[in-house]
Amino acid sequence: MALVTLDEAKTYLRVDSADEETLINSFLATAEQYCADVGRLTDEAWAEVIAEPTEQDSRELIGKRAVLKTAILYTVGYLFEHREDADHNDLAITLRNLLCFVREGVF
Repeated sequence: MALVTLDEAKTYLRVDSADEETLINSFLATAEQYCADVGRLTDEAWAEVIAEPTEQDSRELIGKRAVLKTAILYTVGYLFEHREDADHNDLAITLRNLLCFVREGVF
């Protein structure tokens, strides 16, 4: 399961046509990996986050999903709007701040 679907990303970006779906899908994959890396999530932690939600999920996991979804949408939006002149240092700093509550300790 992906935290953010193509349709959700297109809505967030206010894109109505299918013309840029390949590009948006690429940004989604990049954003997921970037957020997992900045959040210092292990493969196991990431698998837990993207697993199908259940009624037994902890509040912590539900919150982690919400924060990561916001960070992924932000990253997709940033990459989409700044595809020619992205400042990846600025993006990384913003993501560290967005993901401060989900960041794992150094591994």
